[in-house]
Amino acid sequence: MTRKRPTPLGAVFGGMVAGAIGTAAMDAVWYRRYRAGGGEQGFAAWELSEGLDSWEDAAAPARFGKRLWEGVFQEELPDERARLANNLVHWATGVGYGGLFGVLAGSARRRRRRWGIPFGAAVWVNSYVVLGRAGLYRSMWDYDARTLWKDLSAHLAYGLATAAAFRALAGPGDPVS
Repeated sequence: MTRKRPTPLGAVFGGMVAGAIGTAAMDAVWYRRYRAGGGEQGFAAWELSEGLDSWEDAAAPARFGKRLWEGVFQEELPDERARLANNLVHWATGVGYGGLFGVLAGSARRRRRRWGIPFGAAVWVNSYVVLGRAGLYRSMWDYDARTLWKDLSAHLAYGLATAAAFRALAGPGDPVS
């Protein structure tokens, strides 16, 4: 039985929803590691970057958002916007990549959950390329294998959850694979 392909808009929207689910899955991996390492914040506080009030302490998504804002609007973004920038860029990235996944997977004859593996790996590599070029990460080759594996494995969780969610949202029609 062949499935009916989604409309392009349906593929993008379904992919965006799946990307949000994938982002939550990736964050669950990072949060579990955070707690195992002695972190004490609850999930909601951690997820929403509670306590982040300066660019100096901000993660790459926030600093990328700062650069983007200041480059486009030629206006300095104050420290109190670090938390908002971190959350917006992080979630927009996950949802946006999900939209791309939706277009690619929605165009294929069959949807396969295992496509999440190369998809997650591609997002991971792209993050090192883009953030490295932006000066927010060092070259991928400058990180130790343990750090790279921790980051890659979280992105694989993102990719697999995005692919599984997209397939589930599409409903029946494909053989399970």
